[in-house]
Amino acid sequence: MQQTAKPAGLPARLAAMPTKSKMMLGGGVAALLAVIVAMSMMTAKPDYRPLFSGLSDKDGGAVIAQLAQLNVPYRNDPGGVIMVPANQVYDLRMKLASAGLPKGGVVGFELMDKQSIGQTAFNERLNFQRGLEGELTRTITAMADVADARVHLAMPQQNGFFREQQKPSASVMLTLRGGRTLDRAQIAGIVHLVSSSVPELNPKAVSVLDSTGALLSQNPDGNAIGLDSQQLQYKQQVEANLNKRIAELLEPMVGRDNLRSTVTADVDFSQVESTAEEYKPNQGPNTQSSVRRLTSEEQSGGAAGTPTGVPGATTNQVPPQAAAPINGQAQPLQPAGQSGGTQNLRRNNDTQFELDRTVRVTRNAIGQIRRLNAAVVVNQKTVTDKNGKTSSQPLSENEIQKLDSLVKEALGFSQDRGDSVKVLSAPFVSDKIENADVPLWQQPWLRDVARDFAVPAALVLVALIAVFGLVRPALKAAFPPPVEQKDDTASNAALSVVEDEQLALGGPRGPGGLPALEAPISNDKLERARQLAKANPIAVANIMRAWVNGEELETAAPAGARR
Repeated sequence: MQQTAKPAGLPARLAAMPTKSKMMLGGGVAALLAVIVAMSMMTAKPDYRPLFSGLSDKDGGAVIAQLAQLNVPYRNDPGGVIMVPANQVYDLRMKLASAGLPKGGVVGFELMDKQSIGQTAFNERLNFQRGLEGELTRTITAMADVADARVHLAMPQQNGFFREQQKPSASVMLTLRGGRTLDRAQIAGIVHLVSSSVPELNPKAVSVLDSTGALLSQNPDGNAIGLDSQQLQYKQQVEANLNKRIAELLEPMVGRDNLRSTVTADVDFSQVESTAEEYKPNQGPNTQSSVRRLTSEEQSGGAAGTPTGVPGATTNQVPPQAAAPINGQAQPLQPAGQSGGTQNLRRNNDTQFELDRTVRVTRNAIGQIRRLNAAVVVNQKTVTDKNGKTSSQPLSENEIQKLDSLVKEALGFSQDRGDSVKVLSAPFVSDKIENADVPLWQQPWLRDVARDFAVPAALVLVALIAVFGLVRPALKAAFPPPVEQKDDTASNAALSVVEDEQLALGGPRGPGGLPALEAPISNDKLERARQLAKANPIAVANIMRAWVNGEELETAAPAGARR
């Protein structure tokens, strides 16, 4: 019995490999290492966060130079955005701030920190103005809707020798972010901010413009040219609410998609202030009342009469109240206890009549609706006949009048205001939109998936090719499968016998020493069965039926078939 040789070690097997197998194994291992390194780099890619955004070219270059000195990986994205690893954002901001970066294109009151010895009053005033402009610019750009701003201040020098001093003024240039607008309150806030930061600056002297040159602030006289954004928004809201009323009222009657309405509102945004004066008598319509009366008396003539009568309480009483008519002749005054004498008395009454004066100041409200125009189109109704065929028919006049009345009530129709409402029934044209059959490989989602997984899939494919195409064949050549050995005693005994011992091998021997095979069986019976099937197919069919049914052959087969 032979002993198997001990297999050689790995170095010996690799050294015994042919050159082609060695090259295949080396290329496969190198490809696998490259795939592993690429996958590790993709998975270990650091998460970048923005360090600064919106930097100018000058500040961005200074920040990038400082990051290069600190050996920090960075990425410069469009829009002045510098990206750094997320775990170093706050540390880098503190380090760059200590270095004075970013400096920014706008300077503030830090200009006043650097004072030279020979600085004049004009330079000090100019630096103060520049610092104030820079601080206002920083404050305005802190707003969410403002991307950039520039502030120009006109601050004349105050001189006590002039009686009339020139007042300061300001101009603000705004660059808004994409798709953003400022409402009236925000513009008023900017104007108030600038006017409050400069002494004796009137808010009317502050002009605010956008990047297109459009004036955002109101004119000094307070009247805006045209409609501003807030007025347009109010007009659109009024029209949208009226359209919503019509839709909510008519859709339950005609259907959801069977109605189209449009409302145009003429809104008056003008500020009207009227003053009226009315004059009327103080009393009723048929009476007149004096407001002012002037009485003059003149007395001339002889000596006054001597008092007569019994002295006492009667003579000491005051004279009675004169009862002189307004338009008649006045009666002469008679003192108490005194008789008439030779004297002339003249009395003049001057009465002035004035009317009641009423001054009424009326200021109309802003945003009143002057006129409404509404147009409503209703789809024709669908009618099905007895045969099941559908057709469209226009609405009757009675139905249109009912819809017209409902629309007028929903709008608050006013004939005196000149409103107009038109309701029309017409067929709606429905365009059949055919969905284009886009192939699967042209679907956007498939393109995105392929773009995201193309590199990982390619790396996996390279790894599979390297394993099954290079490494595996080389390993098979280096490590062949072991030969199976049978330990059966009978087999060993049969192999160790002499060639001419036919009994030990279990049969006769052939010319090459191999066991002789049995001769093929004669096919005479098969030929007779074929001849019988050709001569008498019915009998053969009966025999087969009998075999299938389990019947005996004598009863199932005819006499001719049993031959």
